[in-house]
Amino acid sequence: METILDLAINTAVYAGREIMRIYNDPSQDFGIEMKADNSPLTLADKAAHKCIVSRLEPSGIPILSEEGAQVPYEERKNWRKLWIVDPLDGTKEFINRNGEFTVNIALVEDGQPVLGIIFCPTLGIIYGGIAGIAARRVEGISMDYLDVPVTQRKEPLSFFSLPQQSLLNHVGLKVVASRSHMNQETEDYIAKLRKVNRKVDIVSRGSSLKMCLVAEGSADVYPRFAPTMEWDTAAGDAIARATGHKVVDALTGEPLTYNKPDLHNPWFIMS
Repeated sequence: METILDLAINTAVYAGREIMRIYNDPSQDFGIEMKADNSPLTLADKAAHKCIVSRLEPSGIPILSEEGAQVPYEERKNWRKLWIVDPLDGTKEFINRNGEFTVNIALVEDGQPVLGIIFCPTLGIIYGGIAGIAARRVEGISMDYLDVPVTQRKEPLSFFSLPQQSLLNHVGLKVVASRSHMNQETEDYIAKLRKVNRKVDIVSRGSSLKMCLVAEGSADVYPRFAPTMEWDTAAGDAIARATGHKVVDALTGEPLTYNKPDLHNPWFIMS
């Protein structure tokens, strides 16, 4: 598992470098297209997908990527183990240049996420976890991180075990909400929380950083009453399971499952 973890981390950083190459190029218009579900697709999505596939394929584990050709369930149902990947989670944040986008890589076994990596290239932060074991936040990841020998790196990376106790001691209830997908159902849920809690604060973030805030202890709950796909949550779900948090179906209370016939997630709550 440690070898797989290293592969996922390295792959995420290389993909992040491809994204930042386009993000930081003032001559780029991002080549924005609209997909069938009316979500945007950019050159960075495509470049990150190509990079990830090229690096994960040698593992021999099949890959399910948002930007790849969708594999029929009749074939996927035989995959006991697979990678579930979102090469650029938060494409709207990327287009808006607010920096809140991530690379998500998860390893799923028998429908359950067992390993997750979320890399935010603008912040140089990686969240990683192995379900049931441990999760960490690693800071100081530069775009040339993998090219510099360990002995020549100027500053050591900072490691924090999750959840961080210093962040768990905040006052009141902190609720994470989407920067791009706030809706009436979410507002109603927050209103219910305010009836039983004296202080409820809203924290807005884009992409899978919302799940990371709960995992690290900066926030208490993330309700998602809007459409998501498996690649949006698999990595964050694995990190949640590594920190003792739960990501459950909002209606049934059951944990999310993956590699389903329909790749849409139900509405869920992470807490």
